[in-house]
Amino acid sequence: MPDRLAVDPRVAQMRLSDPDHLYDRPFPWLAAVAAAFTFLQLVLVVPGSGLGWDETVYVSQVSRDVPAAFFSAPRARGISYLVAPVAMLTSSTAALHVYLALCSGCGLFLALWVWRRLLPPAVLAGAGAMFAGLWITLYYGPMAMPNLWCALGALAAVGCFLRAVRGTTDGKALVGLGCGVALVALMRPPDACYLALPLIVAALVVPRWRRPAVPAVLVAALLLGSAPWIIEAYLHYGGVVARLHRASEIQGGLGRHFAVDDQMRALAGRTLCRPCEVPWRHRSTAAWWFALPLLTTGGIIAARTRRPAAVLATLVAASMAAPYLFMIDYAAPRFLLPTYALLALPVAECLRALFLAARPAWRPTVAVLLAFALAGHFAVQYWILSQVVARSRVARQEYTAIADQLHLLGIRPPCVVTGYDAVPIGYYAGCASRQIGGHDGSITADGLLAAARRTPVAVIVTPGHGAPAYARAWQQESLPPLRGGPALTVHLAPTEHMESTTAKRPSR
Repeated sequence: MPDRLAVDPRVAQMRLSDPDHLYDRPFPWLAAVAAAFTFLQLVLVVPGSGLGWDETVYVSQVSRDVPAAFFSAPRARGISYLVAPVAMLTSSTAALHVYLALCSGCGLFLALWVWRRLLPPAVLAGAGAMFAGLWITLYYGPMAMPNLWCALGALAAVGCFLRAVRGTTDGKALVGLGCGVALVALMRPPDACYLALPLIVAALVVPRWRRPAVPAVLVAALLLGSAPWIIEAYLHYGGVVARLHRASEIQGGLGRHFAVDDQMRALAGRTLCRPCEVPWRHRSTAAWWFALPLLTTGGIIAARTRRPAAVLATLVAASMAAPYLFMIDYAAPRFLLPTYALLALPVAECLRALFLAARPAWRPTVAVLLAFALAGHFAVQYWILSQVVARSRVARQEYTAIADQLHLLGIRPPCVVTGYDAVPIGYYAGCASRQIGGHDGSITADGLLAAARRTPVAVIVTPGHGAPAYARAWQQESLPPLRGGPALTVHLAPTEHMESTTAKRPSR
């Protein structure tokens, strides 16, 4: 078949003058972004990184070597399902992180690929690069946490929605829309509600987007993805309302809270800012945050024929950000990953428009200026990432040292750990973690004493805090410190299992 450009000079001229003439070749652009995202994770984040508190909870649910930690009301099991293929085969943290890095790279590619018929490849590649270049995205790419998967699911869902409501019926887009919403619901049901709500409203209110199948797919996907969480609510909490109430208590009480300033402070590298009363020393780390509304607005204005896509992405981003900015009294940068993924689209539109608005003779200069601005932005992101990763590596070393010391003291699987940081310490030691009361309350004092008669039990306390009444007469030993603080203290239950012999444990 002859090349159309060769037989029709007018088509050739039109396409060569069109900055979006690569509409039909998105694969190399998006594959390059996804490959770079995966590579940076494997090089910068994965080596030496450990599992954080929340990760140990999720991974322990499906681990072959560690008893499941208490699963509190706000959590959902989606990420546990995702890590199960590796966690059930090996206890290697490195293998788990490599697996998740590869999965997240593929997930980013697929989420962007959905948009290939809606936006130019240059816009998609730019949006993907800006989102993937954030320290938050890079850090959580290989981590066993649900927020990045909510972001990728939301990005794919909005793209599929726009394809599903076009003039022609797109069955694949409806399936993709359902899968995207179900994925978010499986990971974090409340996030899925804030994703689905504006899409349902748009499908009902915008005349040319009215497709009876779309709202039905959104509701069905929301229920299907939330099904495990809903079933657990009735089995263990007395219903959905009771579980939501308990989840609100654990999160400090959902209500009117202004957390915008907390989120800005957390951008300096705090994975969790609770309470967020720390000084805001490195304000440059939030410079891009202040530019985000301006760039988003510019992208919406510049999008022209693609404006509905930019507007919808922005509205969904705002919906998913609202609870984390105005309903909780603490902050974690990962909470806003879905918002950043969606806003990256209009931001990329804005940067593209800035380049194209310049006269052809000035475009090289504009390109250099934009490149310098983006290089400075990414340099700050890399600086923060290096600090966050370094803390993760130190935490792994500290937890490993504590676990090794517990093994020397006779606390070896099967065993039980309770008290300070019992969840991650128990995971690293291969023990069950149990708490008397609190958010992770899963056992009584009598139950713990009964467990001590058949298995090693350790109570970990911080300096200056005495042991609980039931453990005051137990053997007291020292443990390595955590987070640069003084040494911890452990009280060991007097059972026949307490032998001071060393045992080899699986590497973590």
